Amino acid sequence: MITQTVHMAVFDTLADWEVGAATAHINKHTWHKEPGKFQVKTVGLTTDPITTMGGMRIVPDVAIAELAPADSAMLILPGADTWVTGELAPFARLAKAFLDAGVPVAGICGATFGLAQEGLLDTRAHTSNVAEFLAYTGYSGGDRYVNEPAVTDGDLITASGTAPFEFAREVLGRLGVYEPHVLDGWYRLYAHSDPAGYAVLAEYEAQMAGASH
Repeated sequence: MITQTVHMAVFDTLADWEVGAATAHINKHTWHKEPGKFQVKTVGLTTDPITTMGGMRIVPDVAIAELAPADSAMLILPGADTWVTGELAPFARLAKAFLDAGVPVAGICGATFGLAQEGLLDTRAHTSNVAEFLAYTGYSGGDRYVNEPAVTDGDLITASGTAPFEFAREVLGRLGVYEPHVLDGWYRLYAHSDPAGYAVLAEYEAQMAGASH
């Protein structure tokens, strides 16, 4: 199986809770000690260490100048305090390059502010924390705003910072990490503590474990 790389942007004040559900389950197949469909690597403005909002120290795997859309299966953009200052504009420009190349981009919370400033939400259905948050960018896509936790429009996924599981569901679905019925079970378990979802995942895990022997 060829393993594809999903790149996640990392930077100071990154909001840890917004992306963990997505990245952990993108990598989940490796728990069975078998090559998985995807691996997650981090990309920073440089390769200097960053510190997340939760105080976690991360050393980026690659610098933004070294990454091209052809190297990646998806670009994930977490939220951070620094999106509104313009400090992370290089990641918004990278997102444009990814979308222009037909490679998916997923942005949550503050990242949607940067995407709006770059003009990437002007013609695509999207969401964010609230519509007023994006209005501060002066973008022209307000009529495409959808009041939902997470929205997918073609290759672009956007989500509110209070919707990490809805964000992860859209990311995992777009990548095809799980079959639709397994993804539905995953979401019901993690987002709603539904024991029926656990049963679906338990059956899936048993099948994966059997396939690895």
